[in-house]
Amino acid sequence: MTGADASGRGRIDPDHKGPIPYLSVLVPVTGPEYPLDRLYSEFAAPLERMGIEFEFVFLVRDQSVASVAGLRALRDAGAAIRLLVTGDSQPEGALTHIAAQHTESPVLFTLPSFPVVTAEALPEMIRALERGPDLVAAVRDNRDDPVVNRVQRKAFHALLGSLVGGRFSDIANGVRVMRREVLESIDLYGDFNRFLPMLAVRDGFQVEEVQVGAHGQDRRTRVYNPGVYLRRLVDVLGLMFLVRFTYRPLRFFGLMGAGLIGVGGVILLILFFQRLGGQGIADRPVLLLGVLFVVMGAQAVAMGLIGEIVVHHNVSRRPLYRLRELPGPPDPGSPGDERAPRSAEEE
Repeated sequence: MTGADASGRGRIDPDHKGPIPYLSVLVPVTGPEYPLDRLYSEFAAPLERMGIEFEFVFLVRDQSVASVAGLRALRDAGAAIRLLVTGDSQPEGALTHIAAQHTESPVLFTLPSFPVVTAEALPEMIRALERGPDLVAAVRDNRDDPVVNRVQRKAFHALLGSLVGGRFSDIANGVRVMRREVLESIDLYGDFNRFLPMLAVRDGFQVEEVQVGAHGQDRRTRVYNPGVYLRRLVDVLGLMFLVRFTYRPLRFFGLMGAGLIGVGGVILLILFFQRLGGQGIADRPVLLLGVLFVVMGAQAVAMGLIGEIVVHHNVSRRPLYRLRELPGPPDPGSPGDERAPRSAEEE
């Protein structure tokens, strides 16, 4: 292994040299354990048949370096594989972002380290991307899935749709192909990589879903411990704030603060009239509860005001929106451009 790179984000094995491929397949290795050399052989085959230049970039944590022994053998034999190693504490979203920063391909494909779709989904999604959208997300055919899996997926997307307004049907599978500018424009951290299509829509990118076949290895009953479901709920709540209130924090904190102040004010008002009627209130815990609600509400409103100030001073550093011009009628004398226009960033 080589030492840390100049940015301190990881180590490259080996330093990448050579022509820039058309497609980089980014594979953050997070588990469950699956033979990565088998994963490469299976998913590289359809890309070779397409005749495009590609590379597979595997990003692994230090503790999982032993799992890439088979990949190193394939790479040394001439396979289009690059291996990046980073610290053990990096979440999957950071792994994906780090891998993208070490590539220069115009098209990026994100793939989990265990198979969830068939290998033939890759060329199908690439062809869909070439028809115009900025990001294409896979939707697994779940007709043969166990009932438990289908119920969990529907419940998750129903919650996501009610809180965030999402229109996606299989957002968390991690299989996407996109233009490089999408991943460069969106800061991924924590586990928010699973919501990348929704974040892309928020930023004005054109996103499409393509139904593909589910991999045979993925057709198993998946039931997780309660902590996983709790983390997913926290992630959805965080996404709701990012999508709806990133540039309007006062609406979120102000609404919450107004509710707390209102409840506390009603409690204190009732106590006030009771005190006027001669009833003692000094030794009643509800007095402290009313004061606590009012103080917490004032703090929430203050946080919203501070957030508004921060947004106001930083809003010019990042474009708030992207524009995509709809094409007019084709020129009768020209064959026309069959490909839809790409999104253009508005500075």
